[in-house]
Amino acid sequence: MKLRTEQLPGALQRFSASPVFMVIGDEPLQSQEAADQIRAYLRQQGFSERDVHQSDSHFSWETTLLGTNELSLFADRKIVEIRLGSHKINKGDGQLLLTWLKDPPPDTALLLIMEKADAASRKAAWFKHLEAEGLLVEVHAPDAAQLPQWLSQRAISQGMQLNDEALQVLAERIEGNLLAAHQELAKLQLLFPGTQISAEQVIASVSDSSRYDVFALTEAALSRQPERCEKILTALIQEGLEAPVVLWALTREIRTLYNVQLALQQGQQYDNLCQKERIWGKRKALVRKASQNLASTTLESLLKSAALADHAIKGMTDQSPWLIIRQIALKLAGVSLLPTPEVL
Repeated sequence: MKLRTEQLPGALQRFSASPVFMVIGDEPLQSQEAADQIRAYLRQQGFSERDVHQSDSHFSWETTLLGTNELSLFADRKIVEIRLGSHKINKGDGQLLLTWLKDPPPDTALLLIMEKADAASRKAAWFKHLEAEGLLVEVHAPDAAQLPQWLSQRAISQGMQLNDEALQVLAERIEGNLLAAHQELAKLQLLFPGTQISAEQVIASVSDSSRYDVFALTEAALSRQPERCEKILTALIQEGLEAPVVLWALTREIRTLYNVQLALQQGQQYDNLCQKERIWGKRKALVRKASQNLASTTLESLLKSAALADHAIKGMTDQSPWLIIRQIALKLAGVSLLPTPEVL
């Protein structure tokens, strides 16, 4: 059974199938809490021993799965927890896992924790079997628009109340970092017990814990949010991210928009383009709208600016690469700027 994190408590209360679980997601707080709920449920069922494995160069699926057939010296029932991280399960190991899943030892529970599952993994027989017979929890971090509501629900569950302005300020301060949100809510609870928390109180007590990456920057640009672009780019520079990484992300987005525009003009279907250009999830709507808002001449100009930034990074000009990158991001976000000098 596949479900979301908020559905997990109710699902565990009704769960009576084989004790096989998988948590998928790269958001640390929600992934950790989902795994904690599963472990607590299993302890209630008498699984008192826990055998933890990390998927690294020394890890062996065959050895680990065969080891589950050995009798424990310390407890009658045990949890075998395998933390895959970003590693994939290859075909051979997948077959070993499928064989185990079809006939698991009676006193063993399996908990797999992984950051993501690509299309190939989801089509694999072991994945389909686990989804059908066990519990599969998909972790999805709230996006910028959903974050205030997530914070509100989280605060209420902790016996707190924040007004709307406080929620917006807190969302801005901790954007993308739910572990920071958890810590800051706990601090606010200690500082202001039994009161409705205001924006001023949040500003006074909460540090700026935003966690940004280049994909947040491109998302902000596609969403035509220039102020957010400025904030993210400043944070990336302060964190020491290299200019070529940021330039690569922006250039890739510009080329994608250019390719989409050209293909749509030729009568191609957008859904087919998304498959070809590897545009998934909420990016589909963002890319489509951005390709309609930005003229092809603008995209061509941005590509020339990207080439100039590349020359600046390599020391071939005396211009600041970060200044050019900032101009590219803002222009992609819809801000009208003075023309960037042509590449020499």
